[in-house]
Amino acid sequence: MSIKALDKRYIDRIGKEVTFLGFGALEIGRDWGIGSGESVQRPDEETAGAVLHRVLDSGINLIDTASAYHKSEERIGTFLYGRRNEYILASKCGEHNREPDTYYDFSYAAVKASIDRSLQLLKTDYIDIMQIHFGPDPKKVLDDGETVAAMKDAQKEGKIGYLGASIDGELAARCIESGDFDVMQMEYNLLNTGNADNIKRAKESGIGVFIRGGLGYGWLTARSHPVVKANPEEHGRLRELYELVNWDASLLTALALRFLYETDGISSVLAGTKNVKHLLENVELLEQPIDENVLSKANEIVFGTV
Repeated sequence: MSIKALDKRYIDRIGKEVTFLGFGALEIGRDWGIGSGESVQRPDEETAGAVLHRVLDSGINLIDTASAYHKSEERIGTFLYGRRNEYILASKCGEHNREPDTYYDFSYAAVKASIDRSLQLLKTDYIDIMQIHFGPDPKKVLDDGETVAAMKDAQKEGKIGYLGASIDGELAARCIESGDFDVMQMEYNLLNTGNADNIKRAKESGIGVFIRGGLGYGWLTARSHPVVKANPEEHGRLRELYELVNWDASLLTALALRFLYETDGISSVLAGTKNVKHLLENVELLEQPIDENVLSKANEIVFGTV
Protein backbone atom coordinates (compact mmCIF):
# COMPACT_ATOMS: atom_id res chain seq x y z
CA MET A 1 0.00 0.00 0.00
CA SER A 2 1.27 3.44 -0.93
CA ILE A 3 1.51 5.79 2.04
CA LYS A 4 1.09 9.40 0.94
CA ALA A 5 3.39 10.77 3.64
CA LEU A 6 6.22 8.64 2.27
CA ASP A 7 5.67 9.34 -1.42
CA LYS A 8 9.03 10.29 -2.92
CA ARG A 9 9.24 13.49 -4.97
CA TYR A 10 12.23 14.10 -7.19
CA ILE A 11 13.99 17.47 -7.13
CA ASP A 12 15.73 18.12 -10.45
CA ARG A 13 18.24 20.64 -9.13
CA ILE A 14 19.62 18.31 -6.46
CA GLY A 15 19.03 14.99 -8.19
CA LYS A 16 17.44 13.44 -5.11
CA GLU A 17 14.04 12.35 -3.86
CA VAL A 18 12.44 13.59 -0.66
CA THR A 19 9.42 12.20 1.15
CA PHE A 20 6.27 14.30 0.90
CA LEU A 21 6.24 14.63 4.67
CA GLY A 22 9.47 16.04 6.05
CA PHE A 23 10.42 16.71 9.65
CA GLY A 24 10.82 20.27 10.90
CA ALA A 25 13.18 20.08 13.87
CA LEU A 26 12.40 23.43 15.52
CA GLU A 27 10.38 22.16 18.48
CA ILE A 28 12.86 19.48 19.54
CA GLY A 29 15.49 22.15 20.16
CA ARG A 30 13.83 25.43 21.03
CA ASP A 31 10.97 26.56 23.24
CA TRP A 32 8.20 27.39 20.82
CA GLY A 33 4.46 27.74 20.47
CA ILE A 34 1.40 29.53 21.76
CA GLY A 35 0.90 29.74 25.50
CA SER A 36 3.32 29.19 28.34
CA GLY A 37 4.83 26.53 30.56
CA GLU A 38 5.29 22.94 29.51
CA SER A 39 3.26 23.31 26.31
CA VAL A 40 5.94 25.52 24.75
CA GLN A 41 9.04 24.00 26.34
CA ARG A 42 11.41 21.89 24.28
CA PRO A 43 11.46 18.22 25.28
CA ASP A 44 14.12 16.55 27.37
CA GLU A 45 16.99 14.69 25.73
CA GLU A 46 15.35 11.27 25.90
CA THR A 47 12.12 12.46 24.29
CA ALA A 48 13.94 14.39 21.56
CA GLY A 49 16.02 11.33 20.74
CA ALA A 50 12.93 9.12 20.57
CA VAL A 51 11.22 11.52 18.17
CA LEU A 52 14.24 11.74 15.88
CA HIS A 53 14.66 7.98 15.67
CA ARG A 54 10.95 7.52 15.05
CA VAL A 55 11.15 10.01 12.18
CA LEU A 56 13.70 7.86 10.37
CA ASP A 57 12.12 4.57 11.43
CA SER A 58 8.83 5.74 9.89
CA GLY A 59 10.52 6.25 6.51
CA ILE A 60 10.69 10.06 6.44
CA ASN A 61 13.95 11.06 4.75
CA LEU A 62 14.10 14.85 5.13
CA ILE A 63 15.06 16.72 8.30
CA ASP A 64 15.06 20.52 8.38
CA THR A 65 16.87 22.35 11.17
CA ALA A 66 18.70 25.64 11.75
CA SER A 67 21.37 27.29 13.84
CA ALA A 68 18.58 29.41 15.34
CA TYR A 69 16.75 26.33 16.64
CA HIS A 70 18.96 26.34 19.74
CA LYS A 71 19.72 22.68 20.66
CA SER A 72 18.19 21.17 17.52
CA GLU A 73 21.38 20.71 15.50
CA GLU A 74 23.23 19.34 18.51
CA ARG A 75 20.49 16.83 19.27
CA ILE A 76 20.34 15.65 15.66
CA GLY A 77 24.10 15.14 15.73
CA THR A 78 23.95 13.29 19.03
CA PHE A 79 21.02 10.98 18.40
CA LEU A 80 21.26 10.36 14.65
CA TYR A 81 25.01 9.90 14.51
CA GLY A 82 25.54 6.70 12.55
CA ARG A 83 22.32 7.13 10.57
CA ARG A 84 23.51 10.03 8.41
CA ASN A 85 23.07 8.11 5.15
CA GLU A 86 19.36 7.58 5.86
CA TYR A 87 18.19 11.15 5.40
CA ILE A 88 18.63 14.43 3.56
CA LEU A 89 19.79 17.12 5.96
CA ALA A 90 18.76 20.74 5.50
CA SER A 91 19.88 23.52 7.81
CA LYS A 92 19.93 27.33 7.79
CA CYS A 93 22.34 30.18 8.34
CA GLY A 94 22.09 33.92 8.94
CA GLU A 95 20.05 33.76 12.13
CA HIS A 96 22.35 32.53 14.88
CA ASN A 97 21.89 30.83 18.22
CA ARG A 98 22.38 32.90 21.35
CA GLU A 99 20.19 31.17 23.91
CA PRO A 100 17.61 32.05 25.04
CA ASP A 101 17.49 34.33 21.99
CA THR A 102 18.97 34.56 18.49
CA TYR A 103 20.68 37.28 16.48
CA TYR A 104 21.19 38.06 12.80
CA ASP A 105 24.49 38.38 10.98
CA PHE A 106 24.63 37.82 7.24
CA SER A 107 28.25 38.82 6.71
CA TYR A 108 30.57 36.51 4.81
CA ALA A 109 32.67 35.66 7.88
CA ALA A 110 29.67 35.02 10.12
CA VAL A 111 27.98 32.73 7.61
CA LYS A 112 31.14 30.72 6.95
CA ALA A 113 31.68 30.33 10.71
CA SER A 114 28.04 29.35 11.20
CA ILE A 115 28.26 26.61 8.58
CA ASP A 116 31.38 25.21 10.24
CA ARG A 117 29.68 25.25 13.63
CA SER A 118 26.61 23.51 12.22
CA LEU A 119 28.81 20.76 10.80
CA GLN A 120 30.42 20.33 14.20
CA LEU A 121 27.13 20.19 16.10
CA LEU A 122 25.53 17.87 13.55
CA LYS A 123 28.58 15.58 13.69
CA THR A 124 28.80 15.39 9.91
CA ASP A 125 31.19 16.53 7.20
CA TYR A 126 28.47 17.73 4.83
CA ILE A 127 25.02 19.30 4.91
CA ASP A 128 22.87 18.50 1.89
CA ILE A 129 21.03 21.83 1.74
CA MET A 130 21.99 25.10 3.44
CA GLN A 131 19.26 27.75 3.40
CA ILE A 132 19.35 31.46 4.17
CA HIS A 133 17.36 32.16 7.33
CA PHE A 134 16.27 35.67 6.43
CA GLY A 135 15.71 38.40 9.01
CA PRO A 136 14.01 41.80 9.06
CA ASP A 137 15.68 43.13 5.87
CA PRO A 138 15.94 40.27 3.36
CA LYS A 139 16.32 42.59 0.37
CA LYS A 140 19.53 44.03 1.84
CA VAL A 141 20.89 40.51 2.37
CA LEU A 142 20.28 39.67 -1.28
CA ASP A 143 21.63 43.02 -2.49
CA ASP A 144 24.83 42.71 -0.44
CA GLY A 145 25.52 39.21 -1.73
CA GLU A 146 27.87 38.22 1.10
CA THR A 147 25.66 35.41 2.37
CA VAL A 148 25.30 33.76 -1.03
CA ALA A 149 29.04 34.17 -1.66
CA ALA A 150 29.85 32.46 1.64
CA MET A 151 27.46 29.62 0.89
CA LYS A 152 28.90 29.12 -2.59
CA ASP A 153 32.42 28.97 -1.19
CA ALA A 154 31.30 26.42 1.40
CA GLN A 155 29.75 24.48 -1.47
CA LYS A 156 33.06 24.52 -3.37
CA GLU A 157 34.75 23.21 -0.22
CA GLY A 158 32.34 20.27 -0.11
CA LYS A 159 30.74 21.35 3.15
CA ILE A 160 27.28 21.88 1.69
CA GLY A 161 25.66 20.34 -1.34
CA TYR A 162 23.02 22.82 -2.43
CA LEU A 163 21.74 26.31 -1.68
CA GLY A 164 18.28 27.21 -0.43
CA ALA A 165 16.33 30.22 0.77
CA SER A 166 13.51 30.46 3.29
CA ILE A 167 11.51 33.44 2.07
CA ASP A 168 8.15 34.44 0.59
CA GLY A 169 6.53 36.80 -1.89
CA GLU A 170 8.38 39.01 -4.36
CA LEU A 171 11.79 38.25 -2.90
CA ALA A 172 11.12 34.53 -3.22
CA ALA A 173 10.42 35.17 -6.91
CA ARG A 174 13.73 37.04 -7.12
CA CYS A 175 15.57 34.11 -5.55
CA ILE A 176 13.97 31.68 -7.99
CA GLU A 177 14.85 33.85 -10.99
CA SER A 178 18.45 34.36 -9.81
CA GLY A 179 19.41 30.77 -10.52
CA ASP A 180 21.45 30.68 -7.29
CA PHE A 181 19.08 28.47 -5.33
CA ASP A 182 18.20 24.81 -5.63
CA VAL A 183 15.49 24.73 -2.96
CA MET A 184 12.94 27.28 -1.79
CA GLN A 185 11.23 27.07 1.59
CA MET A 186 7.93 28.96 1.59
CA GLU A 187 4.70 29.29 3.53
CA TYR A 188 1.63 27.84 1.85
CA ASN A 189 -1.65 26.54 3.24
CA LEU A 190 -5.42 26.77 2.93
CA LEU A 191 -5.34 30.16 4.65
CA ASN A 192 -2.37 31.63 2.78
CA THR A 193 -1.82 30.85 -0.89
CA GLY A 194 0.29 33.92 -1.60
CA ASN A 195 3.17 31.79 -2.89
CA ALA A 196 1.10 29.89 -5.46
CA ASP A 197 2.87 31.51 -8.42
CA ASN A 198 6.26 31.04 -6.77
CA ILE A 199 5.61 27.33 -6.41
CA LYS A 200 4.81 27.15 -10.13
CA ARG A 201 7.93 29.14 -11.02
CA ALA A 202 10.10 26.91 -8.86
CA LYS A 203 8.73 23.75 -10.46
CA GLU A 204 9.38 25.15 -13.94
CA SER A 205 13.00 25.78 -12.92
CA GLY A 206 13.50 22.35 -11.35
CA ILE A 207 13.80 23.91 -7.90
CA GLY A 208 12.59 21.98 -4.86
CA VAL A 209 9.83 23.46 -2.71
CA PHE A 210 9.68 22.83 1.03
CA ILE A 211 6.51 24.07 2.72
CA ARG A 212 6.52 25.60 6.21
CA GLY A 213 3.33 26.54 7.98
CA GLY A 214 1.40 23.93 6.04
CA LEU A 215 -1.16 23.71 8.85
CA GLY A 216 -1.37 27.46 9.30
CA TYR A 217 0.83 27.38 12.40
CA GLY A 218 -1.91 25.56 14.30
CA TRP A 219 -4.95 27.35 12.87
CA LEU A 220 -5.77 24.34 10.67
CA THR A 221 -5.70 21.96 13.64
CA ALA A 222 -7.93 21.26 16.64
CA ARG A 223 -6.23 24.08 18.55
CA SER A 224 -8.24 26.65 16.61
CA HIS A 225 -11.62 24.97 17.03
CA PRO A 226 -12.77 26.65 20.28
CA VAL A 227 -11.49 30.05 19.14
CA VAL A 228 -13.31 29.97 15.81
CA LYS A 229 -16.43 28.43 17.32
CA ALA A 230 -16.63 31.22 19.90
CA ASN A 231 -16.22 34.04 17.37
CA PRO A 232 -17.01 32.64 13.91
CA GLU A 233 -17.63 36.06 12.36
CA GLU A 234 -13.99 37.01 12.98
CA HIS A 235 -12.59 34.08 10.99
CA GLY A 236 -14.05 34.31 7.49
CA ARG A 237 -12.18 31.76 5.39
CA LEU A 238 -11.36 29.49 8.32
CA ARG A 239 -15.02 29.51 9.39
CA GLU A 240 -16.04 28.51 5.86
CA LEU A 241 -13.57 25.63 5.90
CA TYR A 242 -14.85 24.45 9.27
CA GLU A 243 -18.42 24.59 7.98
CA LEU A 244 -17.33 22.58 4.94
CA VAL A 245 -16.15 19.74 7.20
CA ASN A 246 -19.05 20.11 9.67
CA TRP A 247 -16.74 21.50 12.35
CA ASP A 248 -14.70 18.29 12.45
CA ALA A 249 -11.21 19.54 13.40
CA SER A 250 -9.52 16.26 12.52
CA LEU A 251 -11.09 16.32 9.08
CA LEU A 252 -10.01 19.94 8.64
CA THR A 253 -6.39 18.96 9.28
CA ALA A 254 -6.71 16.02 6.90
CA LEU A 255 -8.15 18.38 4.28
CA ALA A 256 -5.28 20.84 4.80
CA LEU A 257 -2.72 18.08 4.26
CA ARG A 258 -4.54 16.69 1.23
CA PHE A 259 -4.70 20.21 -0.28
CA LEU A 260 -0.90 20.38 -0.09
CA TYR A 261 -0.52 16.83 -1.37
CA GLU A 262 -2.54 17.71 -4.47
CA THR A 263 -0.66 20.96 -5.15
CA ASP A 264 1.67 20.46 -8.10
CA GLY A 265 5.22 21.58 -7.44
CA ILE A 266 5.44 20.92 -3.70
CA SER A 267 8.33 18.61 -2.89
CA SER A 268 7.88 18.23 0.86
CA VAL A 269 5.77 19.60 3.70
CA LEU A 270 7.73 20.18 6.89
CA ALA A 271 5.80 18.94 9.90
CA GLY A 272 7.25 19.98 13.23
CA THR A 273 6.50 18.27 16.51
CA LYS A 274 8.13 17.25 19.77
CA ASN A 275 5.75 14.35 20.25
CA VAL A 276 5.89 10.93 18.58
CA LYS A 277 2.10 10.63 18.77
CA HIS A 278 1.60 13.85 16.81
CA LEU A 279 4.10 12.73 14.18
CA LEU A 280 2.20 9.50 13.56
CA GLU A 281 -1.12 11.38 13.51
CA ASN A 282 0.12 13.48 10.58
CA VAL A 283 1.01 10.32 8.68
CA GLU A 284 -2.41 8.80 9.41
CA LEU A 285 -4.35 11.96 8.54
CA LEU A 286 -2.83 11.98 5.07
CA GLU A 287 -4.44 8.58 4.54
CA GLN A 288 -7.88 9.75 5.64
CA PRO A 289 -10.29 9.67 2.68
CA ILE A 290 -11.39 13.11 1.49
CA ASP A 291 -14.48 13.38 -0.69
CA GLU A 292 -13.52 14.94 -4.02
CA ASN A 293 -16.47 17.33 -3.71
CA VAL A 294 -15.11 18.56 -0.38
CA LEU A 295 -11.68 19.09 -1.90
CA SER A 296 -13.22 20.91 -4.86
CA LYS A 297 -15.26 23.18 -2.58
CA ALA A 298 -12.18 23.89 -0.48
CA ASN A 299 -10.39 25.08 -3.61
CA GLU A 300 -13.38 27.26 -4.41
CA ILE A 301 -13.22 28.83 -0.94
CA VAL A 302 -9.48 29.39 -1.24
CA PHE A 303 -9.18 30.53 -4.86
CA GLY A 304 -12.71 31.68 -5.61
CA THR A 305 -13.12 29.07 -8.32
CA VAL A 306 -13.34 25.32 -8.69
